[in-house]
Amino acid sequence: MVTLESVTLWAHIAAGVVALLAGLVAVVTVKGGRRHRRAGRIYVASMGIVVGTVLPLLAFEPSSNRIFLTLVAVFSGYFAFTGYRVLARKRPTDEAETVDWTAAVLVVGACLFLGGWGVGFLVGGNSFGTVMIVFGLIGLVVGVSDLLAFRDSDRREPWLNDHLGRMMGAYIATVTAVSVVNFTAVSPVVSWLWPTAIGVPLIWYWSRKYANTGPFARLVPKA
Repeated sequence: MVTLESVTLWAHIAAGVVALLAGLVAVVTVKGGRRHRRAGRIYVASMGIVVGTVLPLLAFEPSSNRIFLTLVAVFSGYFAFTGYRVLARKRPTDEAETVDWTAAVLVVGACLFLGGWGVGFLVGGNSFGTVMIVFGLIGLVVGVSDLLAFRDSDRREPWLNDHLGRMMGAYIATVTAVSVVNFTAVSPVVSWLWPTAIGVPLIWYWSRKYANTGPFARLVPKA
């Protein structure tokens, strides 16, 4: 039987698959090229659908699995959005717009809510609340730091470093969600950590490569 929950779930899964593939194309293609930019836009749009569908799914069934999906969606969605939006603020004189402030305020509110919910889980004897609190605190720090950077341009990271770090962080979270949900035959430690183990060195490599050579050399300080 087709229900609103099943339709929402399939839309969430389909958007997640598209985001996974589009993100991979963005990772392997030349940074700044046409294919990279197109894949990046598709990835951000797909992540918008992922975030937009995960909240109704949580309302339908507030289980630990759905909470986990919400946590990852909030993180990866916000990182993808801010990683894309930083492209509109390349110059030091470019200021954050209403949409940037709104997104940061929403992620702060969401993370406060999730962290508080995690406290409730712990009080009820459910250790998963620890995960919720940790994720909530990390998201809170990121959101608040963005709000402070919007007010004070001296707090801003070089736009290229910010773009690479945020987009790769979003993609690492996306791959981690797929890994944890589907790779149940392997060790939980492996399924949680292998995307980070591969993604973090790539962030470092691309930051060095594109910051220190080519058209970005004058925009980002050399390491």
